Amino acid sequence: MKLTGVEIRTIQVPLVSPFRTSFGTETVREALVLRAVTDEAEGWGECGAGTAPLYSSEYTYASADALSRYLVPALAGVTDLSAHKVAPALAPFKGHRMAKAALETAVLDADLRARGVSFGHALGAIRDTVPCGVSVGITESIPELLDTVGAYLDAGYLRIKLKIEPGWDVEPVRAVRERFGDILLQVDANTAYGRGDARHLARLDPFDLLLLEQPLAEDDLLGHARLAKQIATPICLDESIVSARAAADAIAMGACQVVNIKPGRVGGYLEARRIHDVCAAQGVPVWCGGMLETGLGRAANVALAALPGFTLPGDTSASDRYYRTDITPPFRLEDGHLAVPTGPGLGVTPIQDVLDAVTVMTTWVPVPPR
Repeated sequence: MKLTGVEIRTIQVPLVSPFRTSFGTETVREALVLRAVTDEAEGWGECGAGTAPLYSSEYTYASADALSRYLVPALAGVTDLSAHKVAPALAPFKGHRMAKAALETAVLDADLRARGVSFGHALGAIRDTVPCGVSVGITESIPELLDTVGAYLDAGYLRIKLKIEPGWDVEPVRAVRERFGDILLQVDANTAYGRGDARHLARLDPFDLLLLEQPLAEDDLLGHARLAKQIATPICLDESIVSARAAADAIAMGACQVVNIKPGRVGGYLEARRIHDVCAAQGVPVWCGGMLETGLGRAANVALAALPGFTLPGDTSASDRYYRTDITPPFRLEDGHLAVPTGPGLGVTPIQDVLDAVTVMTTWVPVPPR
């Protein structure tokens, strides 16, 4: 397969409602959508970087610049291009994992579409549907939170994840547990706490949470290992897990009992599968996190979540959790599950009129033959 060029679109899609975490509030999802054009097929990828470097050091404009200046041109010298050759070709460039993931995904999608193979089949999916959880942002009040959680449970979501931060943790969790009883419930701190907060975080133990996600800084594996000995709630790592090696190290240190796999954070779906395999070998459950993806990223995430080691519901919510109009045909919740796409590649493509309407910038990066 030969790569002709990559179209990079910056899109801005309004969210159904503001989404607040410990590091900020989003009302519009700004993202990059890539279209890889090859001599055999076209493929699509989505970059998970946000508008500002808050979740990680990456953000959309930096990702677009890295892609156009360095990453896409680096594929010019790759003969017989396949997705497995993308990461080695991009390895000399430090960081930019989300940009690299988007490019690898677009190449993989093109390759699979040309061969008539689905994303799920290529990754090793064993299920036709995946159970869905939903991530609930920080709200203005506990009554508002309870109304929000109730609506998601009524919609059929099988697991609730509450975003927390200092000052919004024990009481919201208590209120949700008291109102809704024995539901699958977990919390996500997005690195909002420090090593000195162990005693406070232990106050979450009585609520029988599935897990406490990323309470400390992403580079503090030792702190997480110490915290794991001080609280009963299982610790899950998100931001800390950037590769299969990082996952193996965290598990060996006792820094986590669960791993959240976000393909963009780790550089792509091929590395995500390697992390899945590392965790499965150690008996560590994994689940698929979300980055407010459109239908393109959601399709790939649902396929990944159908692998055998994904034993907990992920953040693979239906399209209408975030968007009134998705850029692809919408993913709809049925009995708390989403169907794994079965068509070639991602199994979905953008609706051109919708994609054009939300596009604010387009760059074509040609790849000249060598």
